[in-house]
Amino acid sequence: MKPSMFRSAATALRRTSSAPSNHLIRRCYSWDCNPDRKVTILGAAGGIGQPLSLLMKVNPLVSSLSLYDIAATPGVAADVSHVNTRANVVGYVGEEQLGKALDGSDVVIIPAGVPRKPGMTRDDLFNINAGIVKSLCSAVAKYCPNALVNVISNPVNSTVPIAAEVFKKASTYDKRKLFGVTTLDVVRARTFYAGKANVPMAEVDVPVVGGHAGITILPLFSQATPKANLSDENIEALTKRTQDGGTEVVEAKAGKGSATLSMAYAGAIFADACLKGLNGFPDVVQCSFVQSDITELPFFSSKVRLGKNGVDEVIGLGSLSDYEKQGLKSLMPELKKSIEKGIKFASQ
Repeated sequence: MKPSMFRSAATALRRTSSAPSNHLIRRCYSWDCNPDRKVTILGAAGGIGQPLSLLMKVNPLVSSLSLYDIAATPGVAADVSHVNTRANVVGYVGEEQLGKALDGSDVVIIPAGVPRKPGMTRDDLFNINAGIVKSLCSAVAKYCPNALVNVISNPVNSTVPIAAEVFKKASTYDKRKLFGVTTLDVVRARTFYAGKANVPMAEVDVPVVGGHAGITILPLFSQATPKANLSDENIEALTKRTQDGGTEVVEAKAGKGSATLSMAYAGAIFADACLKGLNGFPDVVQCSFVQSDITELPFFSSKVRLGKNGVDEVIGLGSLSDYEKQGLKSLMPELKKSIEKGIKFASQ
């Protein structure tokens, strides 16, 4: 689960494959012979969308980058297109161009919607963002029903169930291809843990399970690597900070934004993992909010193994500490309520 989107595809393969020769790796994973992959970003002109567009432009696995928003996308596309990397960039603006933006997409990333402001919770965003996600997913079902769909728009605990219901209604739902992007929780947990444990950042991994809001975010520091002897008080403080990471940024920006840059980074890491899975890279594992049967809830975030059709395997929670067991018990009612809220909205 190491974030490696800026490493070359060849380097990434060398680390995870027992291929017999380096020259074969270079031949099969150079820019010239990677499969053509189209990535579409819906909400590309926004605070998350713009840096995410840049990060996907520099990803060597992307051959076509489609940028869509209700306004300002041509300018974003023109700017990003000047970066000298493989991906061809096209900007689309307005609902009448949405179909062209989506047509032929392998991965669709949805950061569209309004950002959090001071005093707002993710749930406060629901009434606006729920409708946006519902509308965009209807278009995805029509124009690129086989794409992997990465939902960033908050509240993810509700917007992913909305997307699932939209796809079910359109008879295009494939549980393997719908993801709630919770990678920012993992990024934060890694960062905070590395700082407290005084271990090299690049070596750190921390699974984060549950959902993507407040107490539904449960970092499993008992499974963190490298191991560190942290006190119970430190673990509780790290958990609380991970859960409140979004609020920390919103308050620091004093009404002038939310966690846009770190979210774009996390979204790019997860999209990169999806592309690697599609391209047959081995052992691609990330945490994501997906349809799941590892708890009694229909959706849950845990480690998933990614492959050529999306989710190959939903990985169980593993051994939990007593503190984590209590956290899991506490988050379930809140997460259940958010999931049901999304399903109810989609059915209206």
